[in-house]
Amino acid sequence: MKTGDLPVTFLFEQIRARATEPVVLERPLEIGELATPALVVEREAFEANVSKMARHLEAFGKGFRPHAKTHKCPTIAKYQLEAGAVGICVAKVSEAVALTGSGVTDVLITSPITVAAKVEVLRRLADEAPGLAVVVDSQAGIDLLKRTSPAHTVGVFVDLDVGMGRTGTRDDDLALRLIDQVQAAGHLEFQGFQHYAGHVMHIQGHDARARASLDLWHQVVDRLVGMGLDYDLLTGGGTGTYDIDTAVEEVTDLQVGSYIFMDEEYRQIGGRDGDRFEDFAVSLTVACTAISQPVHGAVTVDGGYKSMASDTVAPAVDELADTTYRFAGDEHGVLLGPGALQSVAIGDVVRVVSPHCDPTANLHDFYWVLESDGLVHSCWPITARGCTW
Repeated sequence: MKTGDLPVTFLFEQIRARATEPVVLERPLEIGELATPALVVEREAFEANVSKMARHLEAFGKGFRPHAKTHKCPTIAKYQLEAGAVGICVAKVSEAVALTGSGVTDVLITSPITVAAKVEVLRRLADEAPGLAVVVDSQAGIDLLKRTSPAHTVGVFVDLDVGMGRTGTRDDDLALRLIDQVQAAGHLEFQGFQHYAGHVMHIQGHDARARASLDLWHQVVDRLVGMGLDYDLLTGGGTGTYDIDTAVEEVTDLQVGSYIFMDEEYRQIGGRDGDRFEDFAVSLTVACTAISQPVHGAVTVDGGYKSMASDTVAPAVDELADTTYRFAGDEHGVLLGPGALQSVAIGDVVRVVSPHCDPTANLHDFYWVLESDGLVHSCWPITARGCTW
């Protein structure tokens, strides 16, 4: 790479030096032996979630292209591929560096790339991951992609926006020009379209969410009909609309992510049959230790904003009745309610449901895997932790 690209070269090499394989512990550990706050994955619930989504989408003739921005973990990506995933999504180039370095070769980068140094990284990745693909939504982006020269072709999806206002183009003429340029470039391969409506995923109430998602998909399909193009793939959607978007015939695969873990934000959106979204089990919790009780009626634990990320809600305390969690700064949280007072002593470990699993995972180095015997036998490196570029 050029001298100006050295920061990216350095970061590439640092990511590739990270651990990717599961670590088997010398002896099984009880939850109370973990160094808290610790991110715990219940294997049985996790595997059930992976299988349930795969079976559901297969029943509707859809593929799934799960989003690794949720877990950032090569081990989990491989679980999903073994369950039948057509590929893996990542949000950033650096996440692709982490996954392809572990042997995951079918990766779609779902955010447009408009920086020359990152495109040079794409060239390196394409040479080792023949299934690499990217999205494009601008002339600037396609101009950079055309300057790559990997030994293998890079797949390209045109990103379409009909309402979110984040990425994607609303200009059909631009979309057609981008496709023409992709097809004219010998090292690029037009594969289809992406449409992601992230703002729909957390609409309260299944009926309202269904109306919004299907309306946007129908707008996308109408646009594609108007363009008069042949295409192989139409990808998008997410966990919040996994049982809605299957009704759209043209959709080929869904970019589901949080279903493997679940979190409190998702549980509050409501399901098809109730006011809680409980289609998938909670498999991810944050283990915290009770460290203080400075006032009556509250127990302080050692998990705060540096171990759990939240956009809107607090963590949930499923294992204690009548107990709520309140953030108390970067390092601490407070358990409130009779459940905490009656059941939790200083030094006890309490597991809470993460408020938002994606950024919570990004705060930790490992998943500690809890087996059906109630013990932790292994941990999985979160290889792409901090991969934000």
